[in-house]
Amino acid sequence: MKETSTFPLRLPTSLRKAVQRLSKEDGTTINQFVTIAVAEKVSALETARFFVDRKNCADFKAFDRIMKRRRGEPPRKGDEILQE
Repeated sequence: MKETSTFPLRLPTSLRKAVQRLSKEDGTTINQFVTIAVAEKVSALETARFFVDRKNCADFKAFDRIMKRRRGEPPRKGDEILQE
């Protein structure tokens, strides 16, 4: 990380105390702890967006055709498709 900027952050007292306690337990500064927490949240949101985008590009008819093929090995024990 080459470039950083300052961001004033207001936290409720109870949350700030929790961050202070947890960062101390984690052996990090409050700044490092908050930075990691924000990075984890951004990563989770970006991952969710990635899978939504992939789902929107999916060809479910092609998927069904592939899954119904009769070639290849039979399912391993426990991988069978249960008929309803």
